Amino acid sequence: MVDHVLDRPLAEAKPVPATLGRWVQLRQAMAAYALCTPAVVLMIALLVGPILAVMALSLTDYQLGAKSLAFIGLENYVEMFGERVFWISLTNTMIYVALVVPGSVLLGLGVALLIEAGDSGKTFYRAVFFLPVMATLIAMAIVWEFMLHPQFGLVNLLLKLVGMTPQNWLTDGDLALYVLATIGIWQAVGFNMVLFLAGIVSIPRFLYDAAEMDGVPSAWERFRLVTWPMLGPVTLFVVVITSIRSFQVFDTVHVLTKGGPNKATEVLLYTMYAEGFEFFRSGYAAAITVVFLAFVLLLTVVKTQLIDKKVHYQ
Repeated sequence: MVDHVLDRPLAEAKPVPATLGRWVQLRQAMAAYALCTPAVVLMIALLVGPILAVMALSLTDYQLGAKSLAFIGLENYVEMFGERVFWISLTNTMIYVALVVPGSVLLGLGVALLIEAGDSGKTFYRAVFFLPVMATLIAMAIVWEFMLHPQFGLVNLLLKLVGMTPQNWLTDGDLALYVLATIGIWQAVGFNMVLFLAGIVSIPRFLYDAAEMDGVPSAWERFRLVTWPMLGPVTLFVVVITSIRSFQVFDTVHVLTKGGPNKATEVLLYTMYAEGFEFFRSGYAAAITVVFLAFVLLLTVVKTQLIDKKVHYQ
């Protein structure tokens, strides 16, 4: 009896009508769009919307406080590319980025390796190096201003003790930009250190054991063959983030030098600020903002494309 029942052919499943299948797919698509709508609206309101507004404003002659404006097309961009101050600020920004990015990335990696290699005091050293990141940059800039004072600053006092000549660190056009870059490196090292520490901790320990078994006993060889390749994704992220943060330098310039002496420390963001809030040329300042955003985007894409080819992902 049982064998007879088991030998019966199974009833064929009834096919789902095509109309019903399309209705189910439509309901799923509507649900997906409904769930994505709040995020899309926020992204447009907080990111895309302001960028489009700045781009539109850059095509006008609007001045801060004016009751009217006129469409002038690309005149702001033509004027900007013909201005000597714009090219000086762009050059200074590029020099600042070229100094801060490699300096802070290499020092952050070195500090992370030293802290992780130590046996004690790791928490203390992490807190010490991360302190500049937690502190307000404007407050730290004021402290640096006192330290670099030409008469009673701590830096010049130390130079006098070792028999060296004191310098006018912030009023010398040949030194001021490099001093600001040094402060930028000091401020970024702690942040990069934390990121590199997270990457070092996540490297599997058995890779070092395998390298030692293969005859790689020295610390440098272990770093070159294991640590550095495995830190590829972290290094890519650190380089991109540090480049963007360096391109956005403004606080130290505004507090310490005001773009001087003689435009020696003028950077793009400070030029944008001066044109928009000191000379009230909002349309011209918006054009500088668009160029600034374009440079940040280009810098990020170039660095990502060049470095990503050499990055090892697990």
